[in-house]
Amino acid sequence: MDSDGGASLPSACPDARKRRVSYFYEPTIGDYYYGQGHPMKPHRIRMAHNLIVHYGLHRRMEISRPFPAAFEDIRRFHSPEYVEFLSSVAPDTLLDHTHARQLRRFNVGEDCPVFDGLFDFCQASAGGSIGAAVKLNRQDADIAINWAGGLHHAKKSEASGFCYVNDIVLGILELLKVHRRVLYVDIDIHHGDGVEEAFYVTDRVMTVSFHKFGDFFPGTGHIKDVGVASGKYYALNVPLNDGLNDDNFRSLFRPIMQKVMEVYQPDAVVLQCGADSLSGDRLGCFNLSVKGHADCLRFLRSFNVPLMVLGGGGYTIRNVARCWCYETAVAVDVEPDNKLPYNEYYEYFGPDYTLHVEPSNMENLNTLRDLEKIRNMLLDQVSKLQHAPSTQFQTMPPTTEVPEERDEDMEVRPKPRIWNGEHDYESDEDEIDKPSVRSLNSEDAYGENIDMRGGSDTIKTEDTSDEQI
Repeated sequence: MDSDGGASLPSACPDARKRRVSYFYEPTIGDYYYGQGHPMKPHRIRMAHNLIVHYGLHRRMEISRPFPAAFEDIRRFHSPEYVEFLSSVAPDTLLDHTHARQLRRFNVGEDCPVFDGLFDFCQASAGGSIGAAVKLNRQDADIAINWAGGLHHAKKSEASGFCYVNDIVLGILELLKVHRRVLYVDIDIHHGDGVEEAFYVTDRVMTVSFHKFGDFFPGTGHIKDVGVASGKYYALNVPLNDGLNDDNFRSLFRPIMQKVMEVYQPDAVVLQCGADSLSGDRLGCFNLSVKGHADCLRFLRSFNVPLMVLGGGGYTIRNVARCWCYETAVAVDVEPDNKLPYNEYYEYFGPDYTLHVEPSNMENLNTLRDLEKIRNMLLDQVSKLQHAPSTQFQTMPPTTEVPEERDEDMEVRPKPRIWNGEHDYESDEDEIDKPSVRSLNSEDAYGENIDMRGGSDTIKTEDTSDEQI
């Protein structure tokens, strides 16, 4: 931390390029299955990981398997009743009187279906983000990545928008044990409502969301929503329209984030990289290229501040895999070849078999005049911030301990069993073969003798060799 109150990386990084990157990946994450036709497919994370490995990017990072987030960790934000419900509900208990009554209360059952292994999925996602925060807190990494995270819609006692547990809020709460100010930036096409709501009244977390606004889920994120009480002006919303392209996005993102970084001087940054803002997304309506999307990560990386990078939305799964693979390459500072290496999911990427895809010729409803007006309004809002708000001296809460490592085969997969959901979403052409759901031994997940409060099993260490990718 520098004398002016800002932050710099613990490793000096004199060339402003090299970063120690810690990457979290749960090998079974792609086995979870929301149900027939549901647009959210955890399988996309496995596809992204597969590309990352075949490009050799894993050799340039420390790769860790996250420990499942424990009940007490999830309850740091979510209500005990909600956590208890998530941990006990299952497809075969839906007709149970108690659970049936709670489904509507907790908004579970439609966009957020009950599927096999639901709570295990939540624990894996949240465990990765908490583990990433622990790495940054301990100065063991400069950038920490969890593509299974970024589930920004979940509320304290309610599932929303395919999200059940808000791993982002849990990760930020962990960061706040060590860092005075945390900046959250969201480039998902949907407004980051759950995270904004969680920190709406504090100046210790500033939230900035770039999103489609109007008749579009979740319907929040007006430019005049700026926070209240101590958090007034510490929520920044950038409402956008259909057809947003790379040039539009860059003309807003860079000047706004430059001003935010200068004035707020965060000690750590969390970037949610929802890939549904890419061109051609099944649910999105922006027109960004992979490089245009990744430019946000490249820009924030240049500030030399501890950075957590998370996933989020993204429903054309071949493009999600492309995007998160390329952004992993940006994190480790390499430029991968556009021609995809052969991999287990090669057929998904035809007919071009390239890493990058061209934006479409869709109509851009964002006029230069509107964009300039938005930019000026938001820069004016940032100018109203108290310069680098300070926090009172207090006893620092204990940081999350890393559990003892477990010896197990990372490649062994449980015997699959399929649950066919009842939803009638439009079928997805990407779903060439449906991943199976995972059946966990509950004793493995919740063993009383194992303290699983974040951290990770490290399975591969960093290799900074200069081999070509």
